[in-house]
Formats: sequence, C-alpha cells, structure tokens
Amino acid sequence: MSLNTVLSAQSILPQDVNDALLVGRVWSKAADGPCPVLFKEGRLFDLTSLSPTLSGLLELDDLAARLKQTAAFTDLGALDSFLNGEAGELLAPADLQAVKAAGVTFADSMLERVIEEQAKGDPLRAQEIRGRLAPVLGDNLKGLVAGSEKAAEVKKLLQELDLWSQYLEVGIGPDAEIFTKAQPMSSVGCGALVGIHPKSDWNNPEPEVVLAVTSKGKIVGATLGNDVNLRDFEGRSALLLSKAKDNNASCAIGPFIRLFDDKFTLEDIKQAEVSLSVEGADGFTMTGVSPMAAISRSPEDLVSQLLNDNHQYPDGVVFFLGTMFAPVKDRRGAGLGFTHEIGDRVEISTLRLGRLINWVENSDRCPKWDFGLGALMKNLARRGLL
Repeated sequence: MSLNTVLSAQSILPQDVNDALLVGRVWSKAADGPCPVLFKEGRLFDLTSLSPTLSGLLELDDLAARLKQTAAFTDLGALDSFLNGEAGELLAPADLQAVKAAGVTFADSMLERVIEEQAKGDPLRAQEIRGRLAPVLGDNLKGLVAGSEKAAEVKKLLQELDLWSQYLEVGIGPDAEIFTKAQPMSSVGCGALVGIHPKSDWNNPEPEVVLAVTSKGKIVGATLGNDVNLRDFEGRSALLLSKAKDNNASCAIGPFIRLFDDKFTLEDIKQAEVSLSVEGADGFTMTGVSPMAAISRSPEDLVSQLLNDNHQYPDGVVFFLGTMFAPVKDRRGAGLGFTHEIGDRVEISTLRLGRLINWVENSDRCPKWDFGLGALMKNLARRGLL
C-alpha cells in the first residue's frame, strides 16, 4: 500500500499541550527495545529509571510530582524523529495491562446493535430495519440511565412490544457488557495500520475514550482508542464477538495517556467531545462528533463493574468506554451503509487528548504481532532492567 502515512508531532498533540502531562511508549533504536516515555516541549524522555514498563509506571504514587524534573531522565530525541522512524516508533501506551472494553454504552449504538442482530449481519437489510425500529427504540432510549427504575420500565414496555434484545439488556440493564478487546502488547499505536478481517464486508471504526486504570481501580488518566469492529460477524451471532473484535492490529490506542492533575480531571473526560474523520482513497469522507455526556453509565460505574472483589487486574487495565458512533452513510451503494475500504485514513480526536490517526489494511497484511509478554521480559532482561 503506497500511502504517505508519516505524521508530525503537531498533528497529533492536544490543543493545550503545554499544560498536558503526557506519558506513553516508544520503541527506541538507541535502547533496542520499548521504553516508557514522558513528552515535554517536543522531546521524549526515557522513564525506564522509574519503571521499565508503563503499567508499573502508572502504579507509582505521586507520579505527576515525580515527572516534574526532566533532568533525571534521558532525552531520547524529538517526537517527530519517532513518527518518521529515524529514532524508533511510537507504540500504543500500554504494555502489561489488560485491554478491556465496555459495549453498548450510548443510546445510538444500542439501536445499531439491535439492527445488526435483526439483520443477521446483512447490510442490505439494515436500512429497512432501522426505519422500522428507530421511531420506537430511539424515543425510549434517549437520556436513559442504565440500571435505573425508568430503564426497568422501558425494558418491560419493549418486552411487551417483542422488541427486547440482548444488546438492550446490557445497554440499559443493571449489568454492563465488559469484554476483552485485545491481548496485552497486541495493540497498535498512532500512525500504524489498523486491521480489518479480509472476510468482512460490513465494518466500522469505533472512536472511544480509553481510561488508564491501576490495579487498585484508580483512574489515573485517559487516551483515545479505535475499537475496530466487524458488524457482519457480530450481527450473525453475538458469540462471534471475539472474531468481530480481536484480530491482528484491530485495536489502536494513543497517541499518549494524559495523566490527571490539577489541570485535567475525569470531569473533563465526561464533558469531552470525541470526533471521528474517515477519508478514503476513493474520495469518500465521513465525519461525526460524539459527546461523552450522552453516555448511559458513568465512567466510575463502568470501572466498578470491571474491577472489584470478584475480578482483579494486577497489572492494571486500559479500558475502552464505548462509542455512540455506528456510521450509516452509504458508501458502496444505496442502502448499504458504511464500510471500510483499504487505505482509509481514520482520525479520532478530542481537543485535550490529541489525535489518534491510523490507516486501514486487511488484518492479514498488517505487520504480524510477534512481540508479546515473553519477548518483552527477554528484552528487559538483556538490557539489565529486570
């Protein structure tokens, strides 16, 4: 694929970058391995002296205070030198952490999941079903708080109308859908190819806010993610969720985790607007904006259902909060809705988290995932970091 996929630092950083405390990961040619890094004033500083892994770094007490003095850390070079490949590569800002996701957390995506289910994965049927269900489901789902008394009333009404669905159960019922999006170390970073299964003819990006959560359940920061989804696979059967979600290069996270501090908090995430832009080599364009304020469950509630006395994550979690985007703009023909084409440029952004930019390729043609946890341990041991 002959695409100009070289990014610049200016194109991916938050609008208020000078006030942002940004940490991430790079593959450093100089270190011959992955390094947790701090971004500051256009440069990347090696945080290996604090922790050889990003998951360990996020567990440290008073991390923001420890990062104020960059003189203690090795300067690895300009961010641009990692985006153009001279000094290395920008990686997804996660390593040992579990990669989890919450599904069906917005009313609009609830409706589209039900449509997928009714259409049995056939995009040709989706438009007709959408027209039939939207007036009934859409009005009932707007503004509902999941698990509330009002949600229980709506559930009873929809059951009486024979419109109840497994997706509505997790969308407005007491228990959230939480699933494994990808394996630790398998996510790709900003600037990388993202993978679509070659057998899929109906798929889409899912732009999401991703929380950085410690082993004790503390939310310490946030970044952006693309929960690439195969609508035809999942529509055929919800039991195909793993094949719809977890394919080579199908999970993108980045560019950096913005740590919470006195200038950026979880409340800012709750008020964020997540933008999506898709630009195809065929001239197709699609844009949209998703307000986090429309989420049906609070981030705290979702994290409490993810990590609790019944389920622990000793290396922490990067946690996708779900999306309200289920694009329906026709691309391949009237009534066929949206699907990706090879070469699509996908940009997910918020003003205060920056931009996650990737290009679409078939998953079997993306670089194979061959650097897992075992390889990481061997690399760190060889570098004297264990």
